[in-house]
Amino acid sequence: METITTRGVAIPRLGFGTFRMPGADAQPVVESALALGYRHIDTAAMYENEAAVGAAIAASCVARDELFVTTKVWHDQLGPEALHRAFDASLRKLGLDHVDLYMIHWPSRDMDMAATLDALMSLRERGLTQAIGVCNFNLPMLRRAVEEIGAPIASVQLEYHPFLSQAPMLTYLRGQGIPQTAYAPLAQGRAANDPTLAALGLKHGCSAAQMAIAWLLDQPGVAVIPKAARPESQRANLDALAIRLDDEDRAAIAALPKDQRFVRPPFAPDWDAAA
Repeated sequence: METITTRGVAIPRLGFGTFRMPGADAQPVVESALALGYRHIDTAAMYENEAAVGAAIAASCVARDELFVTTKVWHDQLGPEALHRAFDASLRKLGLDHVDLYMIHWPSRDMDMAATLDALMSLRERGLTQAIGVCNFNLPMLRRAVEEIGAPIASVQLEYHPFLSQAPMLTYLRGQGIPQTAYAPLAQGRAANDPTLAALGLKHGCSAAQMAIAWLLDQPGVAVIPKAARPESQRANLDALAIRLDDEDRAAIAALPKDQRFVRPPFAPDWDAAA
């Protein structure tokens, strides 16, 4: 598995997402993913499946140093004391002595960003997380975190798929040497039914969904965390690692609409804020 090295950690470029896999139902799914060869597992307190993910890791017998485990703190727990309590609860549920990446899941409009990032950095300094990151920050927020506060951000997780451009963010992140992790890489299932992706899939002998993942993996500095409940879908996502795009493929996908954002909770930041 190819990795991206950032802030002293190596992130496997294709990970396994666990959103909307609540409770014990997640355990056999994650066990299957680990058995197939996934080594990057993405969870969050809000997913309500950290205990199941931890049980799957324990049952897998995969060595801890072979795994990259990410979890996240919810936006209502961003005060320093609340964040530390949330982290302790996540670590306890996972049954681990550390995580590899701890992230702010969503920014809060009233958070003290400096204090929140300082709390994250303290976890890193104590060895409880190998790296820290943020999800769903817009570009002005990220600039402040990196340039003013000096937080050692190891990854930024954002909605990213063939129907949504992240060009300004990617340009900035590459300039800073920070990878972007693409969540919802299949546009919540829409990629599987897109005729352009399907036609390219016929050319490559793969599915439209695999083309969407391959397009993301074709881009430098991008990691991808698709979710898949069925072992055959998990395997298909792994097989996307072998797909090689050509310029014709890239041009066809570039021509798709790039303004379709599907994750829009009421607490989301202003995505159009000027950098």
